[in-house]
Amino acid sequence: MRSTMGKVAALAVATALAVAGCSSGDDSQDGAANEVSADGKTVIDVFAPADPTTNLDSNQVTKIISDKFKIQFKWQTTTFDAGPAKEKRQIALASGDYPDLFLLIPWVDGFTQAEVLKLGGQGVALPLEQLIKDNAPNIQKALDSNKTLKEMSTAPDGHIYALPQWSDCFHCTYPDKLWINSAWLKKLNLQVPKTTEELRTVLRAFKTRDPNGNGKADEIPMSTDVQDSSLLGFLMNAFTYNPVGANNGVRSLLTLDGDKVVTPVNKPEWKEGLKYINSLYKEGLIDQGSFTQNAEALQALGNDPKAVRLGSVPVLWPGIFVQLGSKDGRDKQYDAVPPLTGPGGKSYTGYNYPSSTGYTFMLTNKASKEAQVAAIKMLDYIYSDEGRKVSVMGPEGVGWVKPRPGDVALDDKTKVGYYRKGETEKPKNISWDAMAQYNITLLYRNEQAVPTDIYSDAGLERRLFQATKQYEGHEDKAQWFPQTSVWPDPNLAGELATLQTNLNNYVTQNQLAFITGSKNIDTGWDEYVKGLEGTGMPRYLEIQQQAYDKYKSGPK
Repeated sequence: MRSTMGKVAALAVATALAVAGCSSGDDSQDGAANEVSADGKTVIDVFAPADPTTNLDSNQVTKIISDKFKIQFKWQTTTFDAGPAKEKRQIALASGDYPDLFLLIPWVDGFTQAEVLKLGGQGVALPLEQLIKDNAPNIQKALDSNKTLKEMSTAPDGHIYALPQWSDCFHCTYPDKLWINSAWLKKLNLQVPKTTEELRTVLRAFKTRDPNGNGKADEIPMSTDVQDSSLLGFLMNAFTYNPVGANNGVRSLLTLDGDKVVTPVNKPEWKEGLKYINSLYKEGLIDQGSFTQNAEALQALGNDPKAVRLGSVPVLWPGIFVQLGSKDGRDKQYDAVPPLTGPGGKSYTGYNYPSSTGYTFMLTNKASKEAQVAAIKMLDYIYSDEGRKVSVMGPEGVGWVKPRPGDVALDDKTKVGYYRKGETEKPKNISWDAMAQYNITLLYRNEQAVPTDIYSDAGLERRLFQATKQYEGHEDKAQWFPQTSVWPDPNLAGELATLQTNLNNYVTQNQLAFITGSKNIDTGWDEYVKGLEGTGMPRYLEIQQQAYDKYKSGPK
């Protein structure tokens, strides 16, 4: 779906990893020369994403951590747009001009397992386990107490080359949601759709019956953006189980049939799902921009000052497509649609656990010994109870406060721990937020005080919590491939990275062609399936099967 960016990324992956290997030198053992700022702080060059409202130089958490750990940050920033962010990271590695530390956000861009293995083997990514043992008791405690986190973090050779974020985020665990304009449903006297054909009926009504009442045919029945889209995830799950990707917005290609690793993307049910989505597209019920526009363009549609135009949006949460706390209250119009039932009686939903995946904290061989220690101590602080609150939400009294009388926890069976201020209650640029979500436990999330009015600005978490209850139970854990815990053979990491990139690009481009009609699915399906084999699917499944068998037979 990101046609140009996808091609660049496909070429960049192999190039970046190969050239980076030539840059490792002797620094992989001793670290780079220590760089100290004028005021005696250790300089750390950090590559990180930042949204338009965040200035990491002046950010309040940057100042707190800088003072606490005597760090002078030199930021190399990229945007929240996944394609350009990934490309910029890969170019930095390919050129050899990469930072001391990558501090990423998984849903923007994170390292894959294959990339971690490759960079670790080349000496670009430094092993962290001894640094953690010597300097980071909170991280060590998390690894020792969380089996899945340890499996995700530890490569087959026993080293920890990068750490993933960990988030027990209930609403993120079921990411394939569809948000529909309930005000439009009410105005047109329609029910929330339960089946794929009922959805078609609703979208037709949105398109033709002027639900926003302005006398213009300006309504968009369904739209999304390239980075955040759950369109294929939500709709395909009515035909066959569509697994969630490990990171970066790319869907997974793997499911399980018993203990056999398979792919759903060559099955007849997948074809039927694509035909259904194509039929919606041909009727003009799915916005053409869904496959090309970025998040800012989708927001512009959702916030169009002239009229409410969006009928439904398949994304994780409403804040992606509409300004929360909108003056006209349009953000309150959208509610989640439960998983649809398809013509074959299937009604799945995507399952993503743990919900924050991809590898986001990586120290490189450019980092001095002093920088390595300072960086791991900084991350250890983020793992602590105090550091987690401050780094994710901002300073106490600014981004959050202690419990207040009458506060109710997100999980009402849990004691209230803190109240996080809503977006309109606090200043901008006060926290690292998603960049610091490394130890987001279930207790931490559930003890947050959340207003019972789910449509209020600060009631968002309860709104998402309640919406997600409709998806819980529709996941098929028997088909779910635990890819974050299954590490491939390090000797095959380079081959796997290339196969994964090529297959993801091939599948994405062909799905887009079938959906938009530039390829006829009835006449082109067999050629597409044959092309999967030519692009390496049999070998990809073979490598993943070997890794899964080893995981299944390994120590528990």
